[in-house]
Amino acid sequence: MGDKQKKADEKHFEDLDYPYDKRMRRKVYEDKVEQQQIELLKLQRWVKATGQRVLVIFEGRDAAGKGGTIKRFIEHLNPRGARVVALPKPNETERTQWYYQRYIAHLPSAGEIAFFDRSWYNRAGVEPVMGFCTPEQHAQFLRDTPEFERLLVNDGIYLFKLWFAVSRAEQAIRFESRRSDVFKQWKLSPVDEAAVSKWDEYTIARDHMFFHTHTSDAPWTVVRSDDKRRARLGAIGHVLTTLNYDEKDTKQIGEVDPLIVGNAYALHPGSTHPIISIP
Repeated sequence: MGDKQKKADEKHFEDLDYPYDKRMRRKVYEDKVEQQQIELLKLQRWVKATGQRVLVIFEGRDAAGKGGTIKRFIEHLNPRGARVVALPKPNETERTQWYYQRYIAHLPSAGEIAFFDRSWYNRAGVEPVMGFCTPEQHAQFLRDTPEFERLLVNDGIYLFKLWFAVSRAEQAIRFESRRSDVFKQWKLSPVDEAAVSKWDEYTIARDHMFFHTHTSDAPWTVVRSDDKRRARLGAIGHVLTTLNYDEKDTKQIGEVDPLIVGNAYALHPGSTHPIISIP
């Protein structure tokens, strides 16, 4: 391991509430993620053979690590049965449609796994915070979404909703990395820059989202993502652990770290609010 990488692995987290002092070492991570990716291939074979439909939604603050985690999910999967959906802002026609309409077109068919890099939950976060929707539209979304997702689940879709929780300090570090790295600058949009000054507004919007849409049919799973490696292993492990696919090897999957992955009640015992203390 080079000196630069060693220093990165040994870096202490600025968020004092994060459960680990140092980042997971690269070698440990690479060994574990390779084992999980082998299990993902088994999962995909089962999905295809049995005609299952799996939908994994990735949400969270900007620079929370969603894109990197999706890359590790799909790295070795057959692209014919695994799709990443990252929709741009709606066009003029889509703005006149039922809000969920353009997302429905990208739901998985039999034998497919779909990964949504952001989803209809834009209307629970960025849209109300940035003024891209009206308060009435936001309220309607919070009322309608539990029933919409219940329809999906009742129709047989396996729905995973992952919220990547990054601390304010770590987000600032990642934003600065994007500004200074020519290969990452495309990741930093004006909306992302505005998120820095609207941290509290995003927190309030997130609180409302969890309160209204964390249901027994479609619960939220929180992934603490200050350490990207632990977050990736946790997210993949959660999906693999939940689904009962053929030839499943729980030893290969590994234990899902309860300090990194879980709902807010699991991460913060005794909490009475679904997301209290989650960044």
